[in-house]
Amino acid sequence: MPELIEHRGIRGTLHRVSGSWWLALAHGAGTNSNAPLLVAVAEALEQHGVSTLRIDLPFRQARAKGPPFPAQAAADRAGIREAAAFLRSLGAAKVAVGGHSYGGRQASMLASEDPDAASALLLISYPLHPPGQPEKARTAHFPQLGTPALFLSGSRDDFGSPPELQAAVAAIPAHTRIEFLEGQPHSLRPRIAERIAESFSEFVGAL
Repeated sequence: MPELIEHRGIRGTLHRVSGSWWLALAHGAGTNSNAPLLVAVAEALEQHGVSTLRIDLPFRQARAKGPPFPAQAAADRAGIREAAAFLRSLGAAKVAVGGHSYGGRQASMLASEDPDAASALLLISYPLHPPGQPEKARTAHFPQLGTPALFLSGSRDDFGSPPELQAAVAAIPAHTRIEFLEGQPHSLRPRIAERIAESFSEFVGAL
């Protein structure tokens, strides 16, 4: 049974199962920890022995609606760090962080700043650039990323095409894997959750 968590600035829902890997999973810019995709992914990961904490990022805790502000991004990364530390306090053997879109981007930036923050990354629909603006790349930190990272992205994602994602990920020195979800847009449909859970389980199982 999922547990509601409110602890030292952390707000979310924990899906706890028996297994060595635990994941702190963050939402995108326009949603929260109860986004259907995140719920579906957490439930699917339960079946693969991965405990998942779906978290509300600090910007979403501050207000129920509206996008994050760039000036708040560091606080959002700190929120992901705190969630990972909380999972370790529960006895997690191996902790991964990640999220959908904005949440995944902040998780990857945290890992580039603090290599000890997590042992793996799950980056769902990584937002390479705003739609139609490839010149505004969000990948400056990729060369400093030393954490193994799994990228899962829709083949119809307007925040970054498959060729763009492949080219960008080539700059990451850590072990990476990219999977494209055929026909899926940036938002992704919850029915793709089992594919995400299976891919993540295989990825971390090989580390």
